[in-house]
Amino acid sequence: MTFAADQFLKTVSEEPGVYRMLDKEEQVIYVGKAKNLKKRLSSYFRKTGLDTKTQVLVSNICDIQVTLTNTETEALLLENNLIKKYQPRYNILLRDDKSYPYILLTKHQHPRLAFHRGARKIQGEYFGPFPSSSAVSDSLRLMQKLFPVRQCEDSYYKARSRPCLQYQLKRCSAPCVGKVSDEDYDAQVNFVRKFLGGKSQEVIAELVAKMEQASEELAFEKAAKYRDQIQLLRKVQEQQSVSGKHAELDAIGYYSHNGLIAIHILMVRDHKVLGSKTLFPKVPKNSSDDEVLTSFIAQYYCTPGATGRIAKELILPFAIDEQKELAAAMSELKSAAVKLVTVQRGERAQYLQLANKNARSSLEVKQSTQDSINKRYALLKDALNLDDISRMECFDISHTMGENTVASCVVFDAQGPNKSQYRRFNVTDITPGDDYAAMAFALKKRYSKLVDETKIPDVIFIDGGKGQLNQAVEFFSDWPFDKEPLLVGVAKGTSRKPGLETLLIDAGRKTVNLSSDSPALHLIQHIRDESHRFAIAGHRNKRQKQRNRSVLEEISGVGQKRRQALLKYLGGMQGVKNATREQLSQAPGISQAMAEKIFNHLHDKA
Repeated sequence: MTFAADQFLKTVSEEPGVYRMLDKEEQVIYVGKAKNLKKRLSSYFRKTGLDTKTQVLVSNICDIQVTLTNTETEALLLENNLIKKYQPRYNILLRDDKSYPYILLTKHQHPRLAFHRGARKIQGEYFGPFPSSSAVSDSLRLMQKLFPVRQCEDSYYKARSRPCLQYQLKRCSAPCVGKVSDEDYDAQVNFVRKFLGGKSQEVIAELVAKMEQASEELAFEKAAKYRDQIQLLRKVQEQQSVSGKHAELDAIGYYSHNGLIAIHILMVRDHKVLGSKTLFPKVPKNSSDDEVLTSFIAQYYCTPGATGRIAKELILPFAIDEQKELAAAMSELKSAAVKLVTVQRGERAQYLQLANKNARSSLEVKQSTQDSINKRYALLKDALNLDDISRMECFDISHTMGENTVASCVVFDAQGPNKSQYRRFNVTDITPGDDYAAMAFALKKRYSKLVDETKIPDVIFIDGGKGQLNQAVEFFSDWPFDKEPLLVGVAKGTSRKPGLETLLIDAGRKTVNLSSDSPALHLIQHIRDESHRFAIAGHRNKRQKQRNRSVLEEISGVGQKRRQALLKYLGGMQGVKNATREQLSQAPGISQAMAEKIFNHLHDKA
């Protein structure tokens, strides 16, 4: 997908800030700062005067994200933080040296620290929210160095017969094989709980007391471990320097224009700006700002599943009628006092000003993007001779030499991609590598049980030539609804380069070639590329899952408990493969007949 630089630059502010350049995989490839964002970003898209390195960088840009700051100094600090966070490959030449995710502490005999996103179905304590998955990963790596609490999967933990590498690196105390007493492990878990709760000074005080006690008992090796923990904790405290007087707050920025509203949440935790997020609520006509902000706070914070989001203090852009009621509800959910306040001066007012600035910038970019989408839709309607296009869908197939075939269906509506409507289908019962049969399978899965006529698309794009398109034509030949979608095949050119696509209409009897700079073609390329990306992602996940599947799972009668018993008794999969029938039968829960079955299956595989 080609990046529309000219359209993007029209939306960029001339204020200081930080920009992040992303590639087609949505990975950050470059982070930069500027005193004047518009001037700096424009310099990347000059027609002449760019060095080779910059040309390579620009050729990989598919999106640019911008964050405004109050001063160039703030931009510099934020840029450094983002470079450390994302480690973009194109920053190596310049530097000197993906709902919120949570950290979960499970409720097991030996609790586990883990990354968590989504519904809180697992029993345990949730710490967060964090602004991104990379922030959680960074925190978990830090926790490994500070506290030897396990982070391994439960299946791995239960199958251990000897300590793993993390124990050798002193990043886990190996509770799986009894290398640490339950009492000592629980003490470390309690330190984790307090540290993640922002009580690092209390943790240090307890460690000092334990170190002194161990010294008095002449347990010098134990005292040395506590001493090393204390030194590392203090070093972490120095690195995480305080940036403000206020420990925990959310500053809520607000901006409305032409019926659209942006709400930007700036999160401050442990005296640091932890991250931010912009949301665009759908607002009925004639709604007041008071109604919008009240509804947003109620829906975003005042639900049981959102308890972890609630900060001790919310800085509001303006006073609202139900301020006291919302504060009381949030205090009850959090089981601690929560304040909703408006401010005029001081540090909190500066946070609010920054949140408002980013809300306005985000909305202006969204409006500009929407204008561009509307223009593309209008031109596409003309190209396809349609009166209206409110919903489009696109199908693609992905597999490796016919294996693990996955079909994707992506949906675009008047707002652009509607990811909640995306679907993937695991294709089965076809000849491996038969793309035509895979396409027929996907269309049947998608539409054979359709009952809601509002979900019928105006256009269906098929990524492929006449063969794939004919599968769609055949399927819709006995379509039971009055509304029938226009079927369009998107055939690549001979060189398969973007811009040379041919549109196949009327079962391929009619062809349409749009110019390579046509916004209508860019929209088709966007939906085609999105379906391709979604199909490949599903195929790779399926392929990886198959690779990670144990050979033992293929044997009927060998469930999870028997697999764990075999692996633990024989010291892993290699031990199981090398075991004789007699050795297999000696494992707990394995009979002579089951041992014979397992042995024969493993030898057949070999």
